[in-house]
Amino acid sequence: MLQSEPLLLFIKNLLNPLIVALSLVACSHYFLGHFDEGYFLLLVLAFLLSGQLIDSVNIESTYKLFWKRSVTSLLFQWFYVISLLLLMGFASKTSDYFSRTVLFGWFLITPILLITVHWLVLYQYRRKALKNRHSNTAVIVGVNEVSHKLIQRFNQNPTLSNVGFFDDRDQQRVAEYLEDSGHQLLGPIASAATFVKTHKIKRIYIALPMSAQPRILSLLDDLRDTTASIFFVPDIFMFDLIQGNISTIHGIPVIAVCESPFTGTNGTLKRGCDVLLSLLILLLISPLMAVIASGVKLSSPGPVLFRQKRYGLDGKEILVYKFRSMTVMENGDQVTQATRQDPRITRFGAFLRKTSLDELPQFFNVLQGRMSIVGPRPHAVSHNELYRSLIKGYMIRHKVKPGITGWAQVKGYRGETETLDKMQARINHDLDYLRNWSLFLDLIIIFKTIGVVIKDKNAY
Repeated sequence: MLQSEPLLLFIKNLLNPLIVALSLVACSHYFLGHFDEGYFLLLVLAFLLSGQLIDSVNIESTYKLFWKRSVTSLLFQWFYVISLLLLMGFASKTSDYFSRTVLFGWFLITPILLITVHWLVLYQYRRKALKNRHSNTAVIVGVNEVSHKLIQRFNQNPTLSNVGFFDDRDQQRVAEYLEDSGHQLLGPIASAATFVKTHKIKRIYIALPMSAQPRILSLLDDLRDTTASIFFVPDIFMFDLIQGNISTIHGIPVIAVCESPFTGTNGTLKRGCDVLLSLLILLLISPLMAVIASGVKLSSPGPVLFRQKRYGLDGKEILVYKFRSMTVMENGDQVTQATRQDPRITRFGAFLRKTSLDELPQFFNVLQGRMSIVGPRPHAVSHNELYRSLIKGYMIRHKVKPGITGWAQVKGYRGETETLDKMQARINHDLDYLRNWSLFLDLIIIFKTIGVVIKDKNAY
């Protein structure tokens, strides 16, 4: 673990929420003369949301990148926190209780404080890092793809100074390879411990494959006579990890290779937001849904709702609701995807599909716990059975609940997937969502979905 990681966790999980909360307290005291007890719930919600939505600045970035990227990101993240809080206030009919002056002052001063504090953290971190760089030396054992990626991270991190590499393969070939990359081969692995002692190296990164266990054990035994910190970089991290992380089970370290992002507090937060937003949206659109239901009933014979079996969380079958847009109710072993100018689509159904209004009943699926507002779109069971044998990693998308909208849909992969390449691209985006999930990303997808629905040409 690099030295910066505890600092990043401190900024994200404690410093950011504290700035947001203390800013509210300060504004309340300044404009009201005291901290009103009625603001306590707002303070708690703001503290929790900011810890999830406001990411810390990249303290390993340059000053130029800070002003170019981090400041913009902080402003947008604070905007999303405000939007969510206003939405909650509107839904609970409590927004009128709070002073407009206090709220406006809070909305304005908080991003200024966040940017100022993040700048000071970045300045102090880089100043100290550059001062200690030459005393915080490191060597890497093993020249391979893992160590190549590791050295790229070293180049981005001002706290570490890489001295060179140790490797047992043909010394001349390895030296020539490293010469092109500007790094030095220090010798065979057997000489690493002596070099570390002689040159007082602080850190050793072992980037050998797991198949080299005897050499690793021998090296660790030699390094017992040094005071250097030793880190093992297993080649398992070269695999395509989904939410890869390291944890322990009663002291035994375990590495997650494929895990759901919605475990622990993340799962609770995700479910809470789904329920809150679904209730609010259903409350607002209930008159519209009544009109659509009447339109479906009057436009063609058949039921108002279309229920289709889809795969949900962990690949279990669920029933997904939609307003009926076709003259058929396919839900068996053979389901044909809708195509452009599909004769099965009714005239009113074409309008519903184009505007995605046919998906509105799925907010009831969200309340039932079968779906989420954001997640991989559910496919018909027959399509799942077909593509799981054709696309590697297809079923990993079912480690989370399916969504009404998703990352693939806002990136242009909405509607018919008439080729295997298009389905592969959709799955790639679904897996990217699992790798990189955050509540902030969910909000981005929700906002982007509005634009996609308005101008997308792939819906029919």
